[in-house]
Amino acid sequence: MAFILCLGVIPSAHAANAQLTQLRTERTDDGVYLNAAVAFELPHVVEDALLKGIALFFVIEVDIYRDRWYWTDQRVATAARTIRLAYQPLTRRWRVNIGSGLIGASLGLRATFNQNYDTLPEAMSAVQRVARWKVAELADVRSGSDHNLSFSFKLDLSQLPRPFQIGVAGQRDWSIVIENAQPLVLQATRPVEPAKDTSVEASK
Repeated sequence: MAFILCLGVIPSAHAANAQLTQLRTERTDDGVYLNAAVAFELPHVVEDALLKGIALFFVIEVDIYRDRWYWTDQRVATAARTIRLAYQPLTRRWRVNIGSGLIGASLGLRATFNQNYDTLPEAMSAVQRVARWKVAELADVRSGSDHNLSFSFKLDLSQLPRPFQIGVAGQRDWSIVIENAQPLVLQATRPVEPAKDTSVEASK
């Protein structure tokens, strides 16, 4: 409890104002890709915990369902990724690790993206944006059927140190959750147009 108090974890009446600002899916020759962006400000107590060495884990989950009028909707695809945000006191830099899937009880984060940033806003930009993330195969999305997409983004409190979890349980400042459900609309990827050769025109 002394450890929790030294981090300044006290009840607060201000919740993190998190919102989804972009959600777009597109179809390519090799699958369904998602682009998304969320927006929120880290509350002071959360940022203070980062500065004191507590790493944060954000989880993004996507499910695609096929409509079935005769039964409950069928989940045809699911994808998840975990984002770890941490402060490195020795270098005074911020570290972002992005891995595929969820962290289990015996499975650590297998990061496929690792990047250092000089400032917290730069690191948060990497946390809050998803670009060209493959969430399904083309075969999963049956042509002629209606599909729905479920998107969720949250701060995973279960990954915090065990004593710390007790201190933040139920506090609104630590509740960073975004959930959205909408019909799946697949936009076709535009082909890249070849660059126009201006050397011939310039020589005329």
